[in-house]
Amino acid sequence: MTALPIRVVSIDDHPLVREGIESMIRWHTDLQLVASGATGEQAIELFHRFKPDVTLMDLHLPRMSGLDAVRAIRQVDSGARVIVLTMYERDEDIFRALQAGASTYLIKDVTCDELAQVIRRVHAGERPLSPDLRRRLDERFDESELTPRELEVLKLMADGLTNTAIAAALRISQETAKMHVHHVLSKLRVANRSAAVSAAARRGLIHL
Repeated sequence: MTALPIRVVSIDDHPLVREGIESMIRWHTDLQLVASGATGEQAIELFHRFKPDVTLMDLHLPRMSGLDAVRAIRQVDSGARVIVLTMYERDEDIFRALQAGASTYLIKDVTCDELAQVIRRVHAGERPLSPDLRRRLDERFDESELTPRELEVLKLMADGLTNTAIAAALRISQETAKMHVHHVLSKLRVANRSAAVSAAARRGLIHL
């Protein structure tokens, strides 16, 4: 008997990308595009309706993010297989996507044949990750995590607030604000506030 094709749903807010994925899938007889959408809400609705074998998900979507859509889909079906396919390659975006339950994370510079092969591998139950992304994740785990409060302070630093203004915004003492700033610089392994903001943006801890 001929094996059934792998049923795919594609979610991306750019029509050109969706059309490109549809064209790619038509070239592979073992793949079948059953539906496509442009929003996180559509991703959830299409997953409920079609129960695809693999879902391709962009992260940057209007209203509901792709990350929230991955979480929602995995809450409905813990076995759902989702491939994040995006332009974002910041360490924190990769970590959060995998933490949310994505099977793997691809940057949009992959070739059509590479994407098709990853779809097959994910459908087979694998969680393939490129050596570069795996190395970056390993390095991330070697670093100290920022606490929720330190993330708040970091975002206010990115807005250009002084320690005094941070203290007022968070209703904490200036000494406590200064301590949080010191911890942020130490954990990001930088010497000053501007370097901290740059490092945090590269990792995806903040989005400028």
